[in-house]
Amino acid sequence: MFIGHWAPAFAVAAAAPESPRLGTLFVAAQLVDWAFALFVLGGVEHLRLVPGITAMNPLDLYHMPLSHSLLGTAVFALVFGVAIGAGLRNTVAGFWAAVVVLSHWLLDLVVHRPDLTLVGGEDKLGWGLWNVPGVAIPLELAITLGCFVWYVRATKGPLGPPLILIAAMLAFQAFSWFGPEPQGSPTAMVLTMMTAFAILTTLAFWVGRTRWHNRHVGLAVASVRR
Repeated sequence: MFIGHWAPAFAVAAAAPESPRLGTLFVAAQLVDWAFALFVLGGVEHLRLVPGITAMNPLDLYHMPLSHSLLGTAVFALVFGVAIGAGLRNTVAGFWAAVVVLSHWLLDLVVHRPDLTLVGGEDKLGWGLWNVPGVAIPLELAITLGCFVWYVRATKGPLGPPLILIAAMLAFQAFSWFGPEPQGSPTAMVLTMMTAFAILTTLAFWVGRTRWHNRHVGLAVASVRR
């Protein structure tokens, strides 16, 4: 799953007026993948490209006990939530940030082949929807677009920025699904992934600065634009 990981960011921003800005929630949604990318570059975790290992991508994510175990994800969620809560002086915002971080493992569980762990052990989990494109593709589009529409309807502001964001998300996703299959060094793939994350997260920060929740009115709007 790629853009589907940002669906919880849109959903939380729509449902919870006290949640952090959209850009912060975008960081939360892919925090463990940011960590995985850095761990791979540092030789702490590992992947390899194996054409045909799933129907949708060649990723053999055979060693990621820190970033993609349920325990590891929970630790990232706790640390990030505490940091956001302290930084914004708002424990509710910190709670929602942590929820979005934790959502990453649950969404991965649906699509990954068995390569996730509970605590970093040998037992691997994954329901494998990457092997069923006819289900995985419409599912990812449905949850992403559904949560995006919810976010736009629950917030006020110019429509241009969110439309640019979702267009960019769909363009990156289309390239991931239908572009050339990654080949060669996993390092190049990881750097490409980080670049895509950085571009979309930057756009999300821009969107978050242009919109506010429908429940924020009058002076309350200024108080939440932190």
